[in-house]
Amino acid sequence: MAVDYAVIVVYLAGMLAMGWWGMRRAKSKSEFLVAGRRLGPVMYSGTMAAIVLGGASTIGGVGLGYQYGLSGAWMVFTIGLGLLALSVFFSARIARLKVYTVSEMLDLRYGGRAGVISGVVMWAYTLMLAVTSTIAYATIFDVLFDMNRTLAIILGGSIVVAYSTLGGMWSITLTDMVQFVVKTVGVLLLLLPIAVVKAGGFSEMKAKLPTEYFDPLGIGGETIFTYVLIYTFGMLIGQDIWQRVFTARGDRTAKWGGTVAGTYCLVYAVAGAVIGTAAKVMYPKLPSADTAFATIVKDELPVGVRGLVLAAALAAVMSTSSGALIACATVANNDIWSRLRGAVKRDAEEHDEVKGNRVFILVMGIAVICTAIALNNVVEALTVAYNLLVAGLLVPILGGLLWKRGTVHGALASVVVGGVAVIGLMATYGILANEPVYYGLLLSLAAYVIVSLATPATDAAVLAAWRERLAGRVAEPVSEPVPVHQ
Repeated sequence: MAVDYAVIVVYLAGMLAMGWWGMRRAKSKSEFLVAGRRLGPVMYSGTMAAIVLGGASTIGGVGLGYQYGLSGAWMVFTIGLGLLALSVFFSARIARLKVYTVSEMLDLRYGGRAGVISGVVMWAYTLMLAVTSTIAYATIFDVLFDMNRTLAIILGGSIVVAYSTLGGMWSITLTDMVQFVVKTVGVLLLLLPIAVVKAGGFSEMKAKLPTEYFDPLGIGGETIFTYVLIYTFGMLIGQDIWQRVFTARGDRTAKWGGTVAGTYCLVYAVAGAVIGTAAKVMYPKLPSADTAFATIVKDELPVGVRGLVLAAALAAVMSTSSGALIACATVANNDIWSRLRGAVKRDAEEHDEVKGNRVFILVMGIAVICTAIALNNVVEALTVAYNLLVAGLLVPILGGLLWKRGTVHGALASVVVGGVAVIGLMATYGILANEPVYYGLLLSLAAYVIVSLATPATDAAVLAAWRERLAGRVAEPVSEPVPVHQ
């Protein structure tokens, strides 16, 4: 294992080095939070694919393939569909808004007052997303070093917190590009063909497994529908995804770069399911489907390759974890803390915006690590996060983009009714039940439409300013000095 250890250590050291390099570039709020809004198509596509394909998509995707066969691809496939829909239909408009958070978009569209409540919901989602990603370090480091769960979470989480705090979005962008390459080589180019060959090829896999393992809909129609509702729609409105859209240097980059990333996700989904199906042939009686990835890597791959593939799994977890962490810190600082302490910053404070965001990433990172250590059920935590996001924020966000009659009162009612309803329904039906998000979303939609129609329309001046921002005719406000390298 010495060669494998060396690969992992070099990879982790490289992540920290890029964090230090990114710190030299992050001299303004725009540079720190959205990489100066100037990523080109290649970097944008790579980093977008990296953040959406995390530990759940890699380790979990292989696990679903082990359990259900090829139809296990549906979870990651719906993530890709959501990214494609966001890129084709909404990303250009989102990029033109020149904001930092989803709540800022809601304030622009509805004329203020929606930010704090929507910010709390988005903060809870991004926090739990970061927590579930951080827990996944325990699985990878256990395979690598037979490491204690708590120590593994502290080690992996600390590295992500370190490079994210140092360089913000620039560090995360650079590390995500490396992670994208490592994942592509490790999972698609190495693990996929090796797994299929070790399983005896597709003919042998079909001979040894039930026919339902090769049924594209074998996982069940209701499950697929729920995946679409949670993950496809979740991709449209998550702060972690929008913050990457904000990094694009133009409309075309956001649209076509995101389309490439979404297509890559579809390929990655099928690859994970095939790897899981091959693992089922080789190891038909594993105690848990989620151990399929680690088992096939540990037992079937040659020295060196094994280290690279485990680095790919680590890359998948780190990219999602770092993206969720900076999103969580951005929402906490800009949408909650800044508003609660009195809104407008003094001129003397403006130069400290980067420092303030660094502090929030560090604080949120420590909170994420501590929560990850205390939490056991990853699936339940992730389900709560996505249920709150979709039921609480999908309707007011898409309604604001698509329906001009929507009002701030309708948006607030939608957030509160959808959020409270989904929490109550999860308590009644169970956290993992499908009904909470179904009914919560319907109640959120009803509240939005009814209250919007029952209250005065949004002020014409607010809508006019909104249309100007959507058209890209309003420049981003500059509240910090321009870095010397621009």
